[in-house]
Amino acid sequence: MARVLQVTPATVASWIDQGHLKGHRTPTGRRRVASADLAEFLRAHGMAVPNELSAARERPVVVVVEDDPGYLKALVRMIAQEEPDTEVIETTTGMDGLLEIGRVSPDLVILDYALPDLNAVQVVQRLVDTSKRLTAPVMIVTGGLPAAAENDLRMLGVRAIVNKTDGMGVVIEAMRSVGLMIDNSNRGPLVTAS
Repeated sequence: MARVLQVTPATVASWIDQGHLKGHRTPTGRRRVASADLAEFLRAHGMAVPNELSAARERPVVVVVEDDPGYLKALVRMIAQEEPDTEVIETTTGMDGLLEIGRVSPDLVILDYALPDLNAVQVVQRLVDTSKRLTAPVMIVTGGLPAAAENDLRMLGVRAIVNKTDGMGVVIEAMRSVGLMIDNSNRGPLVTAS
């Protein structure tokens, strides 16, 4: 655990003893921390959660990267209605989205194609190039995109491309089809709704 936190074992012991990190002592005096508690501690302090701890979270996390405030609000509201146990993290630019994805290791990324700073292809390329650990499925919501971009996104492993004009119900169904809400699997079929 000290290795994951990049501190000394004495520091971890001190955090547990002071109540900063939820844990307990065994009868032999060793300290133990549940993986869910460690994952929560990392998230609360803005640290990246390793993939092996991502499964320890209590509820799925979705990062939504969308620059249209009206669509973002409607999408977050729909996710809250349809999947109330899902935590939604909102960002409005590609760079902020990349930072949040790195920070929380989400279970799903919903990404608008056209953002003010980067397009979806650029965001996904950076995710694939820099982390090599991205296990979350990525789905694109768009008002339209060039055919070349659609091909690039599919080659990068994007799991679903949904047209915004098809409605929120189609977005929710695409979320379910990539496995987030049904079995939390990252191995769903490729879905296109247009």
